[in-house]
Amino acid sequence: MANPYAGEVALVIDGERQVLRLTLGALAELEAGLQSDSLVALVERFEGGGYSARDVLALIVAGLRGGGWQGRVDDLMQAEVAGGPMAAAKAAAELLARAFSLPGDAP
Repeated sequence: MANPYAGEVALVIDGERQVLRLTLGALAELEAGLQSDSLVALVERFEGGGYSARDVLALIVAGLRGGGWQGRVDDLMQAEVAGGPMAAAKAAAELLARAFSLPGDAP
């Protein structure tokens, strides 16, 4: 079970339940992958509803890595996410919110 107080979010990918978490290392990798954007810009895009599929994928990959996943981005390109793109976007938004909230304030 995902622990929201630890910043964890659950997502079912290819029929397997995965626990995602944005650790400091995962956030650093995410920031490097965004190239010209900052994490603040990413948060603002999610808050304003202006995020892209690329943003969602980058967050899911970072969260998976923070949860111990050893895969590659290419492994997710054909993966089936239970609930589809909306479930993936919701999980990505929850990851961001939980990474930047105090314990007890987690959504």
